[in-house]
Amino acid sequence: MESDEQNQELDKRITVEDLNIEILPVVYEIIRSVEKDHHDNTAKTRESQDCSQKVLELQKRLDQARAEIRLLPGIEYSKEQQLNHLEALKTQLKLKQELLHKYRYMYSFEVQKP
Repeated sequence: MESDEQNQELDKRITVEDLNIEILPVVYEIIRSVEKDHHDNTAKTRESQDCSQKVLELQKRLDQARAEIRLLPGIEYSKEQQLNHLEALKTQLKLKQELLHKYRYMYSFEVQKP
């Protein structure tokens, strides 16, 4: 059971490129709505309602962004933990590169034909 849950969790994971966080257009529309100067009350009321709808849309997009960000791999680790893990991976890479270099020039793999 536990491995099924882990597989489902891994399937839900996304990358940074997959994030769909488009909040700037909505913020721009809200600012434009607030900056408009209306002389009659009906236009102000209508614009206020539109602005309220845009604020709700912004809240919805922010909630969606939060949910998507929680699915990013490694988000549960602190910055220090991530840096330590990165350093360990760099060390592993360096050791493996050194081994490859060592074995590449250590033996000649030429097969003599009879």
